[in-house]
Amino acid sequence: MDSTNTSRPGLEEKLAQFHEFFAIKHNLSINMKPVGAEFEVPSEQGLNEVMPYAFKIASQISEIESQALRPLRNLGEHANQLVEFLNHQSKKIDLMMSLILQQQDDEQYKLTASKFGGGGLVVITESPREIGEIAELKIFLTEEASAIFCYGEVIKSEECDLGYETSLIYVSIREEDQELLVRASLHLQALQLRARSAKKSTESQTTQNDE
Repeated sequence: MDSTNTSRPGLEEKLAQFHEFFAIKHNLSINMKPVGAEFEVPSEQGLNEVMPYAFKIASQISEIESQALRPLRNLGEHANQLVEFLNHQSKKIDLMMSLILQQQDDEQYKLTASKFGGGGLVVITESPREIGEIAELKIFLTEEASAIFCYGEVIKSEECDLGYETSLIYVSIREEDQELLVRASLHLQALQLRARSAKKSTESQTTQNDE
């Protein structure tokens, strides 16, 4: 997504962009580093040039793993052992990547995102942030053993119980990283629905036993 265009969208359009994608309530560890009013948001090509190498390979590895396992799921029970073996190898790689990515986590800029999706995220900040502020973002997707480097713009900052809910849209992000955020949000939603269903089933069984 290239936001070096001279005709920049207005606030209403940016809010619409934020809500264009599904977003899920889920806590993520992020780094949010302000870059100053004079900062020029890079194009996608420029983003690749300034992006730390660990972030370049993280999303590539995630995509390779997804593509490698997808065709095997259609082979039936004959591929079960192979899929299981590859899953174990994938977990080893995930552990190694998690260790590498943890070294990119800067305590000085560490915050918690309470909601995220393909269009943007909501961060809990101690003080209100100025609308239009640009920040360098590092988004750590622990469940996906991956992380994303991009730039975001503040479009809203409202007081809440924990401080301020600050909403940002992505203004410079690689297409594959945006797709990863979409997949991660849908994956987490599926896990939440599964956990909710299991909880209801357990509660129902407990009620029947009590009767």
